[in-house]
Amino acid sequence: MGYANDIVEVKPGYANNYLIPQGYAKLATASAKKVLAENLKQRAHKDAKILADAEALAEKIAATPVVVTMKAEEGKIFGAVTAAVLAEALAEKGIEVDKKNITVEGVKTVGEYEAVAKLHRAVKATVKFSVVAEA
Repeated sequence: MGYANDIVEVKPGYANNYLIPQGYAKLATASAKKVLAENLKQRAHKDAKILADAEALAEKIAATPVVVTMKAEEGKIFGAVTAAVLAEALAEKGIEVDKKNITVEGVKTVGEYEAVAKLHRAVKATVKFSVVAEA
């Protein structure tokens, strides 16, 4: 009928026999509407703060150069640079990003690359990193 926190009109039997007993709906009384309005206002404030934090982290990631040192021979590295390796390199710089939120394509040679870190559903950061061979 509707999405979460929507106020919709349904037939009385459907509401009384199914929606309310299952916990899918509540009666739209004046007090329930006030509680819903307050909850939506608080959630909007919290979502705005989370989005602002994610944008600030994205700017910090973009401004931070990341260098990954790997064992290499003739330009080819042993293994590959993975999301876990990038998350660890960012953590050394003081930036905490979960490895599940980093997408990196197969990096198997020394050079300059980019990866994408999803920080929020609306914010993605580009992680520029270079892969160098161990001395």
